[in-house]
Amino acid sequence: MSHRPLPRPARAHLLPTDFRFGVATSAFQIEGAPTADGRTDSIWDTFCRVPGAVTGGDTGEAACDHYRRMPEDVDLLAGLGVDTYRFSVSWPRVQPGGRGPANPAGLDFYDRLVDRLLARGVDPWLTLYHWDLPQELEDAGGWPHRDTAHRFADYATLVFDRLGDRVRSWTTLNEPWCVAMYGYADGMHAPGRRDREAALHAVHHLLLGHGEAVRRMREQAGPEHDFGLTLNLTPALPATDSAPDVAAAHHADGLGIRLYLDPLLRNAYPEDVTAGLAEEGITLPVRDGDLDVIATPLDVLGVNYYFSERISAEGPPVREEGGPATGLGWPITPDGLTDLLVRLTREYPAVPLVITENGGAFPDAALVDGQVRDADRIAFLAAHIDAVAEAYDRGADVRGYFVWTLLDNFEWAHGYGPTFGLVSVDRETMTRTPKESARWLSDFLRARRRPQA
Repeated sequence: MSHRPLPRPARAHLLPTDFRFGVATSAFQIEGAPTADGRTDSIWDTFCRVPGAVTGGDTGEAACDHYRRMPEDVDLLAGLGVDTYRFSVSWPRVQPGGRGPANPAGLDFYDRLVDRLLARGVDPWLTLYHWDLPQELEDAGGWPHRDTAHRFADYATLVFDRLGDRVRSWTTLNEPWCVAMYGYADGMHAPGRRDREAALHAVHHLLLGHGEAVRRMREQAGPEHDFGLTLNLTPALPATDSAPDVAAAHHADGLGIRLYLDPLLRNAYPEDVTAGLAEEGITLPVRDGDLDVIATPLDVLGVNYYFSERISAEGPPVREEGGPATGLGWPITPDGLTDLLVRLTREYPAVPLVITENGGAFPDAALVDGQVRDADRIAFLAAHIDAVAEAYDRGADVRGYFVWTLLDNFEWAHGYGPTFGLVSVDRETMTRTPKESARWLSDFLRARRRPQA
Protein backbone atom coordinates (compact mmCIF):
# COMPACT_ATOMS: atom_id res chain seq x y z
CA MET A 1 0.00 0.00 0.00
CA SER A 2 1.51 3.34 -1.00
CA HIS A 3 1.01 6.53 0.95
CA ARG A 4 2.54 9.96 1.01
CA PRO A 5 6.01 10.37 2.58
CA LEU A 6 5.91 11.11 6.30
CA PRO A 7 7.15 14.55 7.40
CA ARG A 8 10.25 15.06 9.49
CA PRO A 9 10.81 17.92 11.95
CA ALA A 10 13.16 19.96 9.80
CA ARG A 11 14.41 22.14 12.67
CA ALA A 12 14.83 19.52 15.39
CA HIS A 13 18.60 19.74 14.94
CA LEU A 14 18.38 23.14 16.64
CA LEU A 15 17.44 21.46 19.93
CA PRO A 16 20.25 20.50 22.34
CA THR A 17 21.25 16.87 22.81
CA ASP A 18 19.91 16.84 26.39
CA PHE A 19 16.45 18.04 25.32
CA ARG A 20 13.78 15.75 26.82
CA PHE A 21 11.25 13.89 24.71
CA GLY A 22 8.44 12.07 26.46
CA VAL A 23 4.82 11.00 26.49
CA ALA A 24 2.10 11.92 28.97
CA THR A 25 -1.02 10.32 30.48
CA SER A 26 -3.31 10.86 33.47
CA ALA A 27 -4.55 8.40 36.05
CA PHE A 28 -8.32 8.66 35.64
CA GLN A 29 -8.06 8.55 31.86
CA ILE A 30 -6.17 5.25 31.70
CA GLU A 31 -6.14 3.33 34.98
CA GLY A 32 -9.64 1.93 35.40
CA ALA A 33 -10.02 -0.35 38.45
CA PRO A 34 -12.01 2.32 40.34
CA THR A 35 -12.55 0.24 43.50
CA ALA A 36 -9.38 -1.86 43.49
CA ASP A 37 -7.14 -1.92 46.56
CA GLY A 38 -9.11 0.60 48.57
CA ARG A 39 -9.61 3.39 46.03
CA THR A 40 -12.69 5.54 46.65
CA ASP A 41 -14.68 7.81 44.35
CA SER A 42 -13.29 10.96 42.80
CA ILE A 43 -15.45 13.78 41.46
CA TRP A 44 -15.04 12.24 38.01
CA ASP A 45 -16.50 8.91 39.11
CA THR A 46 -19.52 10.83 40.40
CA PHE A 47 -19.76 13.08 37.35
CA CYS A 48 -19.76 10.11 34.98
CA ARG A 49 -22.91 8.82 36.67
CA VAL A 50 -24.84 12.00 35.85
CA PRO A 51 -27.09 11.32 32.84
CA GLY A 52 -25.88 13.29 29.82
CA ALA A 53 -22.70 14.55 31.48
CA VAL A 54 -20.38 12.45 29.30
CA THR A 55 -20.87 11.75 25.61
CA GLY A 56 -22.40 8.33 25.03
CA GLY A 57 -22.77 7.73 28.75
CA ASP A 58 -19.14 6.63 28.86
CA THR A 59 -17.33 6.27 32.18
CA GLY A 60 -13.78 5.82 33.36
CA GLU A 61 -14.58 2.52 35.01
CA ALA A 62 -12.56 0.52 32.48
CA ALA A 63 -10.54 3.31 30.83
CA CYS A 64 -7.47 1.49 29.41
CA ASP A 65 -7.17 -1.03 32.27
CA HIS A 66 -3.70 0.38 32.90
CA TYR A 67 -3.89 -0.49 36.59
CA ARG A 68 -3.68 -4.16 35.63
CA ARG A 69 -1.67 -3.78 32.42
CA MET A 70 0.93 -1.32 33.63
CA PRO A 71 4.00 -3.48 32.87
CA GLU A 72 2.88 -3.92 29.27
CA ASP A 73 2.29 -0.18 28.90
CA VAL A 74 5.70 0.71 30.32
CA ASP A 75 7.30 -1.67 27.87
CA LEU A 76 5.35 0.03 25.07
CA LEU A 77 6.47 3.52 25.98
CA ALA A 78 10.05 2.45 26.58
CA GLY A 79 10.01 0.90 23.12
CA LEU A 80 9.23 4.32 21.67
CA GLY A 81 12.64 5.53 22.77
CA VAL A 82 11.34 8.37 24.95
CA ASP A 83 13.44 9.38 27.93
CA THR A 84 10.56 10.66 30.13
CA TYR A 85 7.08 9.49 31.12
CA ARG A 86 4.71 12.03 32.63
CA PHE A 87 1.95 10.29 34.60
CA SER A 88 -0.41 11.34 37.37
CA VAL A 89 -1.19 9.82 40.73
CA SER A 90 -4.81 9.15 41.68
CA TRP A 91 -5.51 11.07 44.88
CA PRO A 92 -8.38 8.80 46.04
CA ARG A 93 -6.25 5.72 45.34
CA VAL A 94 -3.43 6.99 47.55
CA GLN A 95 -5.52 8.78 50.20
CA PRO A 96 -9.11 7.50 50.11
CA GLY A 97 -11.51 10.24 51.10
CA GLY A 98 -8.82 12.90 50.84
CA ARG A 99 -7.85 12.85 54.52
CA GLY A 100 -5.82 10.73 56.87
CA PRO A 101 -2.94 8.34 56.27
CA ALA A 102 -1.80 6.96 52.95
CA ASN A 103 -3.29 3.79 51.55
CA PRO A 104 -0.28 1.44 51.22
CA ALA A 105 -1.87 -0.66 48.47
CA GLY A 106 -2.51 2.44 46.35
CA LEU A 107 1.03 3.70 46.78
CA ASP A 108 2.38 0.23 45.99
CA PHE A 109 1.06 0.56 42.44
CA TYR A 110 3.01 3.76 41.80
CA ASP A 111 6.02 2.26 43.54
CA ARG A 112 6.00 -0.58 41.01
CA LEU A 113 5.40 1.85 38.15
CA VAL A 114 8.39 4.02 39.08
CA ASP A 115 10.66 1.02 39.53
CA ARG A 116 9.69 -0.44 36.18
CA LEU A 117 10.21 2.91 34.42
CA LEU A 118 13.68 3.27 35.91
CA ALA A 119 14.53 -0.31 35.01
CA ARG A 120 13.60 0.47 31.40
CA GLY A 121 15.69 3.66 31.34
CA VAL A 122 12.75 6.08 31.44
CA ASP A 123 12.63 9.02 33.88
CA PRO A 124 9.36 9.32 35.83
CA TRP A 125 7.73 12.78 35.79
CA LEU A 126 5.00 12.74 38.42
CA THR A 127 1.87 14.92 38.44
CA LEU A 128 0.09 14.98 41.77
CA TYR A 129 -3.29 16.34 40.63
CA HIS A 130 -4.87 15.70 37.26
CA TRP A 131 -8.47 16.54 38.17
CA ASP A 132 -9.49 13.56 40.36
CA LEU A 133 -10.44 15.30 43.63
CA PRO A 134 -11.73 12.85 46.25
CA GLN A 135 -15.53 13.18 46.32
CA GLU A 136 -15.55 13.70 50.08
CA LEU A 137 -13.50 16.89 49.68
CA GLU A 138 -15.91 18.19 47.05
CA ASP A 139 -18.76 17.45 49.45
CA ALA A 140 -16.93 19.60 52.01
CA GLY A 141 -16.69 22.52 49.56
CA GLY A 142 -14.15 21.48 46.93
CA TRP A 143 -11.56 23.83 45.49
CA PRO A 144 -13.62 26.98 46.20
CA HIS A 145 -13.09 26.11 49.88
CA ARG A 146 -9.72 27.10 51.38
CA ASP A 147 -9.26 23.90 53.35
CA THR A 148 -8.89 21.90 50.12
CA ALA A 149 -5.56 23.64 49.47
CA HIS A 150 -4.24 22.38 52.80
CA ARG A 151 -5.59 18.88 52.20
CA PHE A 152 -3.78 18.84 48.85
CA ALA A 153 -0.48 19.74 50.51
CA ASP A 154 -0.99 16.92 53.02
CA TYR A 155 -1.57 14.47 50.18
CA ALA A 156 1.47 15.73 48.28
CA THR A 157 3.75 14.99 51.22
CA LEU A 158 2.36 11.44 51.49
CA VAL A 159 3.31 10.74 47.89
CA PHE A 160 6.67 12.48 48.18
CA ASP A 161 7.54 10.52 51.32
CA ARG A 162 7.13 7.27 49.37
CA LEU A 163 8.47 8.15 45.91
CA GLY A 164 10.76 11.12 46.43
CA ASP A 165 13.83 8.90 46.66
CA ARG A 166 13.42 7.91 42.99
CA VAL A 167 11.30 10.59 41.30
CA ARG A 168 13.12 13.80 40.51
CA SER A 169 10.47 15.81 38.60
CA TRP A 170 7.29 16.81 40.45
CA THR A 171 4.29 18.67 39.04
CA THR A 172 1.70 19.77 41.57
CA LEU A 173 -1.32 20.65 39.41
CA ASN A 174 -2.39 20.02 35.86
CA GLU A 175 -4.28 22.89 34.21
CA PRO A 176 -5.85 24.81 37.12
CA TRP A 177 -7.75 26.91 34.54
CA CYS A 178 -9.66 23.80 33.40
CA VAL A 179 -10.23 22.65 36.97
CA ALA A 180 -11.76 25.98 37.94
CA MET A 181 -13.51 27.15 34.78
CA TYR A 182 -14.77 23.89 33.28
CA GLY A 183 -15.52 22.35 36.67
CA TYR A 184 -16.98 25.22 38.69
CA ALA A 185 -18.02 27.95 36.22
CA ASP A 186 -19.21 26.16 33.08
CA GLY A 187 -20.24 22.79 34.52
CA MET A 188 -18.68 20.97 31.55
CA HIS A 189 -16.35 18.93 33.74
CA ALA A 190 -16.54 17.45 37.20
CA PRO A 191 -17.94 18.45 39.62
CA GLY A 192 -20.34 20.09 37.18
CA ARG A 193 -21.04 23.29 39.11
CA ARG A 194 -22.02 26.60 37.49
CA ASP A 195 -20.93 29.34 39.87
CA ARG A 196 -18.50 31.89 38.52
CA GLU A 197 -17.58 33.30 41.91
CA ALA A 198 -16.85 29.81 43.23
CA ALA A 199 -14.68 29.17 40.17
CA LEU A 200 -12.55 32.26 40.81
CA HIS A 201 -12.18 31.28 44.45
CA ALA A 202 -11.08 27.87 43.21
CA VAL A 203 -8.35 29.53 41.11
CA HIS A 204 -6.83 31.11 44.19
CA HIS A 205 -7.02 27.96 46.30
CA LEU A 206 -5.56 25.79 43.56
CA LEU A 207 -2.56 28.12 43.32
CA LEU A 208 -2.31 28.30 47.11
CA GLY A 209 -2.36 24.51 47.36
CA HIS A 210 0.39 24.34 44.75
CA GLY A 211 2.62 26.73 46.67
CA GLU A 212 2.05 25.07 50.02
CA ALA A 213 2.73 21.62 48.56
CA VAL A 214 5.99 22.76 46.98
CA ARG A 215 7.12 24.34 50.24
CA ARG A 216 6.40 21.19 52.20
CA MET A 217 8.03 18.85 49.70
CA ARG A 218 11.07 21.08 49.33
CA GLU A 219 11.67 20.86 53.08
CA GLN A 220 12.38 17.16 52.55
CA ALA A 221 13.93 17.38 49.09
CA GLY A 222 17.50 17.32 47.88
CA PRO A 223 19.03 19.51 45.18
CA GLU A 224 18.25 16.86 42.58
CA HIS A 225 14.48 17.49 42.81
CA ASP A 226 12.56 19.82 40.48
CA PHE A 227 9.17 21.25 41.41
CA GLY A 228 6.64 23.02 39.23
CA LEU A 229 3.11 23.00 37.89
CA THR A 230 1.51 22.76 34.48
CA LEU A 231 -0.70 25.47 32.93
CA ASN A 232 -2.80 25.16 29.80
CA LEU A 233 -1.96 28.36 27.94
CA THR A 234 -4.13 29.33 24.98
CA PRO A 235 -2.86 32.55 23.38
CA ALA A 236 -5.69 34.99 22.66
CA LEU A 237 -5.13 37.07 19.52
CA PRO A 238 -7.47 39.83 18.32
CA ALA A 239 -9.58 38.78 15.35
CA THR A 240 -8.95 42.21 13.78
CA ASP A 241 -6.96 45.34 14.58
CA SER A 242 -10.09 47.10 15.83
CA ALA A 243 -9.94 48.54 19.34
CA PRO A 244 -12.84 46.36 20.60
CA ASP A 245 -11.20 43.16 19.36
CA VAL A 246 -7.83 44.16 20.82
CA ALA A 247 -9.49 44.88 24.16
CA ALA A 248 -11.40 41.60 24.07
CA ALA A 249 -8.20 39.64 23.38
CA HIS A 250 -6.41 41.41 26.24
CA HIS A 251 -9.30 40.55 28.55
CA ALA A 252 -9.17 36.88 27.50
CA ASP A 253 -5.40 36.84 27.96
CA GLY A 254 -5.86 38.20 31.47
CA LEU A 255 -8.32 35.53 32.56
CA GLY A 256 -6.64 32.66 30.72
CA ILE A 257 -2.93 33.34 31.11
CA ARG A 258 -1.94 36.29 33.29
CA LEU A 259 -4.30 35.36 36.15
CA TYR A 260 -2.05 32.33 36.70
CA LEU A 261 1.40 33.40 35.57
CA ASP A 262 1.45 36.75 37.37
CA PRO A 263 0.92 35.44 40.92
CA LEU A 264 3.21 32.49 40.29
CA LEU A 265 6.08 34.47 38.79
CA ARG A 266 5.42 38.10 39.83
CA ASN A 267 3.86 37.67 43.28
CA ALA A 268 0.70 39.60 42.31
CA TYR A 269 -2.57 39.14 40.48
CA PRO A 270 -2.88 41.40 37.39
CA GLU A 271 -4.59 44.64 38.40
CA ASP A 272 -6.77 44.88 35.28
CA VAL A 273 -8.12 41.39 35.92
CA THR A 274 -8.92 41.95 39.60
CA ALA A 275 -10.53 45.30 38.72
CA GLY A 276 -12.70 43.59 36.11
CA LEU A 277 -13.72 40.91 38.58
CA ALA A 278 -14.57 43.56 41.15
CA GLU A 279 -16.99 45.06 38.64
CA GLU A 280 -18.70 41.65 38.62
CA GLY A 281 -18.83 41.67 42.41
CA ILE A 282 -16.09 39.02 42.71
CA THR A 283 -13.10 39.38 45.02
CA LEU A 284 -10.35 36.78 45.14
CA PRO A 285 -10.11 35.33 48.70
CA VAL A 286 -6.50 36.43 49.27
CA ARG A 287 -5.21 36.44 52.85
CA ASP A 288 -1.98 37.91 54.18
CA GLY A 289 0.96 35.79 53.06
CA ASP A 290 -0.95 33.89 50.37
CA LEU A 291 0.82 35.50 47.44
CA ASP A 292 4.22 34.74 48.93
CA VAL A 293 3.21 31.07 49.17
CA ILE A 294 1.88 31.02 45.61
CA ALA A 295 5.09 32.64 44.34
CA THR A 296 7.29 29.94 45.88
CA PRO A 297 10.09 29.64 43.27
CA LEU A 298 9.58 27.13 40.47
CA ASP A 299 12.24 24.85 39.04
CA VAL A 300 10.18 24.26 35.90
CA LEU A 301 6.95 25.53 34.33
CA GLY A 302 4.93 22.98 32.40
CA VAL A 303 3.13 24.32 29.34
CA ASN A 304 0.20 22.45 27.81
CA TYR A 305 -0.44 23.83 24.33
CA TYR A 306 -3.08 22.77 21.84
CA PHE A 307 -3.96 25.89 19.83
CA SER A 308 -4.17 29.67 19.72
CA GLU A 309 -7.50 31.41 19.16
CA ARG A 310 -8.72 34.61 17.54
CA ILE A 311 -10.90 36.70 19.84
CA SER A 312 -13.69 38.95 18.65
CA ALA A 313 -15.61 41.46 20.72
CA GLU A 314 -18.74 40.39 18.88
CA GLY A 315 -18.93 36.80 20.03
CA PRO A 316 -17.10 33.48 20.46
CA PRO A 317 -13.54 32.86 19.21
CA VAL A 318 -13.20 33.14 15.47
CA ARG A 319 -12.05 30.07 13.53
CA GLU A 320 -10.45 30.56 10.13
CA GLU A 321 -12.85 29.26 7.51
CA GLY A 322 -11.40 26.13 5.95
CA GLY A 323 -8.24 26.30 8.05
CA PRO A 324 -6.58 23.10 9.32
CA ALA A 325 -8.23 21.61 12.39
CA THR A 326 -8.15 18.47 14.51
CA GLY A 327 -10.99 16.01 14.83
CA LEU A 328 -12.36 18.08 17.70
CA GLY A 329 -12.43 21.17 15.51
CA TRP A 330 -9.47 22.75 17.30
CA PRO A 331 -7.40 24.92 14.95
CA ILE A 332 -3.88 23.70 14.19
CA THR A 333 -1.60 26.64 15.01
CA PRO A 334 2.01 25.56 15.62
CA ASP A 335 3.35 29.09 15.09
CA GLY A 336 1.39 30.12 18.15
CA LEU A 337 3.48 27.73 20.25
CA THR A 338 6.67 29.41 19.09
CA ASP A 339 5.31 32.85 19.93
CA LEU A 340 4.04 31.69 23.33
CA LEU A 341 7.37 30.20 24.41
CA VAL A 342 9.28 33.29 23.29
CA ARG A 343 6.79 35.50 25.13
CA LEU A 344 7.14 33.54 28.36
CA THR A 345 10.91 33.84 28.24
CA ARG A 346 10.90 37.56 27.41
CA GLU A 347 8.06 38.82 29.60
CA TYR A 348 8.41 36.78 32.79
CA PRO A 349 11.19 36.03 35.28
CA ALA A 350 13.42 33.22 34.09
CA VAL A 351 12.08 29.71 34.60
CA PRO A 352 12.82 26.62 32.48
CA LEU A 353 9.91 25.55 30.29
CA VAL A 354 8.75 22.08 29.26
CA ILE A 355 5.89 21.28 26.89
CA THR A 356 4.11 18.82 29.16
CA GLU A 357 1.25 18.17 26.70
CA ASN A 358 0.84 18.65 22.96
CA GLY A 359 -1.09 16.44 20.59
CA GLY A 360 -4.12 16.12 18.37
CA ALA A 361 -7.28 14.04 18.22
CA PHE A 362 -7.84 12.76 14.71
CA PRO A 363 -10.28 10.23 13.24
CA ASP A 364 -7.72 7.46 12.79
CA ALA A 365 -8.05 5.06 9.89
CA ALA A 366 -9.36 1.61 10.71
CA LEU A 367 -6.93 -1.12 11.67
CA VAL A 368 -5.72 -2.69 8.38
CA ASP A 369 -3.14 -5.48 8.27
CA GLY A 370 -2.28 -4.75 11.90
CA GLN A 371 -1.59 -1.06 11.24
CA VAL A 372 -3.32 2.21 12.06
CA ARG A 373 -2.42 4.96 9.61
CA ASP A 374 -2.52 8.40 11.23
CA ALA A 375 -0.62 10.73 8.94
CA ASP A 376 -2.53 13.74 10.27
CA ARG A 377 -1.17 13.17 13.77
CA ILE A 378 2.36 12.74 12.43
CA ALA A 379 2.11 16.03 10.55
CA PHE A 380 0.76 17.72 13.69
CA LEU A 381 3.61 16.45 15.88
CA ALA A 382 6.30 17.28 13.31
CA ALA A 383 5.01 20.84 12.95
CA HIS A 384 4.89 21.42 16.70
CA ILE A 385 8.33 19.94 17.35
CA ASP A 386 9.59 22.34 14.69
CA ALA A 387 7.76 25.17 16.47
CA VAL A 388 9.49 24.32 19.74
CA ALA A 389 12.86 24.19 17.99
CA GLU A 390 12.20 27.60 16.44
CA ALA A 391 11.35 29.02 19.86
CA TYR A 392 14.56 27.57 21.31
CA ASP A 393 16.54 29.11 18.46
CA ARG A 394 14.91 32.47 19.28
CA GLY A 395 16.02 32.30 22.89
CA ALA A 396 13.19 30.49 24.70
CA ASP A 397 14.45 28.40 27.60
CA VAL A 398 12.50 25.29 26.64
CA ARG A 399 13.91 21.94 27.70
CA GLY A 400 11.40 19.24 26.80
CA TYR A 401 8.41 18.14 24.73
CA PHE A 402 5.89 15.48 25.78
CA VAL A 403 3.30 14.04 23.41
CA TRP A 404 -0.30 13.81 24.57
CA THR A 405 -0.88 10.93 24.78
CA LEU A 406 0.40 7.37 24.93
CA LEU A 407 -2.94 5.53 24.68
CA ASP A 408 -6.35 6.26 23.22
CA ASN A 409 -8.13 6.93 26.49
CA PHE A 410 -11.15 8.30 28.32
CA GLU A 411 -11.20 11.87 27.05
CA TRP A 412 -13.20 13.42 29.89
CA ALA A 413 -16.64 14.75 28.89
CA HIS A 414 -16.01 13.61 25.30
CA GLY A 415 -15.91 9.97 26.41
CA TYR A 416 -14.04 7.51 24.21
CA GLY A 417 -14.76 9.23 20.90
CA PRO A 418 -11.67 11.42 20.40
CA THR A 419 -8.43 9.52 19.89
CA PHE A 420 -5.25 11.36 20.91
CA GLY A 421 -3.07 8.29 21.41
CA LEU A 422 0.08 7.03 19.76
CA VAL A 423 -1.30 3.59 20.57
CA SER A 424 -4.78 2.35 19.70
CA VAL A 425 -6.76 0.51 22.39
CA ASP A 426 -9.49 -1.96 21.46
CA ARG A 427 -12.34 -1.07 23.81
CA GLU A 428 -13.54 -4.67 24.05
CA THR A 429 -10.28 -6.59 24.43
CA MET A 430 -7.96 -3.76 25.58
CA THR A 431 -5.45 -4.93 22.98
CA ARG A 432 -2.81 -2.27 22.30
CA THR A 433 -1.77 -1.52 18.71
CA PRO A 434 0.96 1.07 18.09
CA LYS A 435 -0.08 3.46 15.33
CA GLU A 436 2.08 4.69 12.49
CA SER A 437 2.74 7.81 14.62
CA ALA A 438 4.32 5.63 17.32
CA ARG A 439 6.73 4.13 14.82
CA TRP A 440 7.39 7.60 13.39
CA LEU A 441 8.25 8.98 16.83
CA SER A 442 10.51 6.02 17.55
CA ASP A 443 12.35 6.48 14.25
CA PHE A 444 12.72 10.21 14.88
CA LEU A 445 14.17 9.70 18.36
CA ARG A 446 16.50 6.95 17.14
CA ALA A 447 17.80 9.27 14.42
CA ARG A 448 18.42 12.01 17.03
CA ARG A 449 20.58 9.66 19.05
CA ARG A 450 22.57 8.55 16.02
CA PRO A 451 26.04 10.14 15.93
CA GLN A 452 26.26 12.82 13.26
CA ALA A 453 28.91 12.37 10.59
